[in-house]
Amino acid sequence: MLDGGIDLLQVLRIGVDIALVWYVLYKLIMLIKGTKAIQLLKGIAVVLAVWAFSILFNLQTVQWLTNQAISWGVIVIIILFQPELRRALEQIGRGNIFSRSARSEEEIIESSIEAIIESCKYMAKRRIGALISIERETGIGEYAETGIPIGGNLTHQLLTNIFTPNTPLHDGAVIIKNEEILAAACYLPLSESPFISKELGTRHRAAMGISEVTDALTIVVSEETGNISCAKNGELHRELDEGSLRTILRENLSTNLKTPDKKSWKWRGKKNG
Repeated sequence: MLDGGIDLLQVLRIGVDIALVWYVLYKLIMLIKGTKAIQLLKGIAVVLAVWAFSILFNLQTVQWLTNQAISWGVIVIIILFQPELRRALEQIGRGNIFSRSARSEEEIIESSIEAIIESCKYMAKRRIGALISIERETGIGEYAETGIPIGGNLTHQLLTNIFTPNTPLHDGAVIIKNEEILAAACYLPLSESPFISKELGTRHRAAMGISEVTDALTIVVSEETGNISCAKNGELHRELDEGSLRTILRENLSTNLKTPDKKSWKWRGKKNG
């Protein structure tokens, strides 16, 4: 009985230990999800795979190079992951790392989509120029740092007010992550593609530029025509109506939301180039 009790306690202790480790790892993965750390982790995985391959086939030169990379890897990781590590420590200090959202992911996404659509409709009708970049898998925090921090919940009133002409923040891009407006008056890289129509201005070139270097979804409201355009993966789609914009946002901001007319829906705008 005593031995059985001890064995049972050991099994329970090991089970709790493993469960805690996996829970912490899960939370850390969720913390870095959507940042550039994910891409860096993929790079580390490639280096480790090459290292294992070099050992298996006795490739001495390749093995020496990968050993050097691994030896200095800890320092490199600390340097490259510095923003993510700082954010993790801040969230631990605030006690937010283990907190759960009161709303579901679908509710948050739907709320954000409706706020963006309402704002774009309002600005398009009044020909208020706007540039809205929405972060997806690849982090665009470095571009948010070029602007003025907002850190406010995404609402169509706040988003519209930012782009109101003659206000301090109207010139530049707004960067959105989940249901938060990270920053306004941000600078985005301008595309140098020769295939962009000459009739398009700086906002459209900036939308194309950010879409060429990240997977961000960027919406442009033209100040001259009031037309709504969307840039993604180096492609610009123009003259979108409310339904088209809603479908684009749903398809690109969530893999969980199903759009009934997804197969039959087609772009109204023409691909640039």
